[in-house]
Amino acid sequence: MTLRCAGADLRLGGKTLLAGADIAFSPGRLTAILGPNGAGKSTLLALLGGQRRPDAGRVLLDDRPLSAHTPADLALRRALMPQESAVAFDFTVREIVELGRFPHRLAPSAGEAAIVDGAIALTDVSGFAGRVLNSLSGGEKARAQLARALAQLWEPLPDGAGRWLLLDEPTAALDLSHQHAAMRLLRDWAGQGVGVVAVLHDLNLARRYADDVVVLDGAAGVHQGPAAEILVPGLIERVWDMPCQTVAATDGTLQYLFG
Repeated sequence: MTLRCAGADLRLGGKTLLAGADIAFSPGRLTAILGPNGAGKSTLLALLGGQRRPDAGRVLLDDRPLSAHTPADLALRRALMPQESAVAFDFTVREIVELGRFPHRLAPSAGEAAIVDGAIALTDVSGFAGRVLNSLSGGEKARAQLARALAQLWEPLPDGAGRWLLLDEPTAALDLSHQHAAMRLLRDWAGQGVGVVAVLHDLNLARRYADDVVVLDGAAGVHQGPAAEILVPGLIERVWDMPCQTVAATDGTLQYLFG
């Protein structure tokens, strides 16, 4: 039940972002995609979600090309949270979350309303569930879109197929408290067997919550593996061109100081 790039090449605007990349993502793991601006993080996520196709190589879900899965099947198995959280119409937050249940309309759950309520509660948007999404702050919109994605994948599938949550900078618009709440929530979902892949900029959030990381390093290629093994000061200093030292938090988790 893996999601992987197999020999994937990816070019954008004449720049090679990936060259022959073999990158595997596992269910039940939270993987952070990291790298400097312009490294191709969002583009890689678009490959994994099927919004883009690689210039060479393949993206495989359960060893089958994404193109071999029907859109309806993919909608049951993977949910996407893009960077841009505004919508074209004046949907309320509750209506946005209800849209996450649209792929299940042909075989609805016995508790559709309860699923929507549960996703709204988990993401702390109950207080403005009746408001129009586009009237909210960036952080409130992001939490509403996260609730929609969670509602889409709320229940295990009857055939036991893997579920995938793909998120593009889910914490970028959130305040400090909600950043950590969101990452704890994603970690919990990974613990329930969902494959979670998130583009992040905050290395300390990645180090604290991610099981694995994929670091896009331009011409040097891709570094992937357990967060504790990959996110070391030498790599960080080379990829981001920032001096870095580690400190241990009270729970023993290593965190980074820059400058």
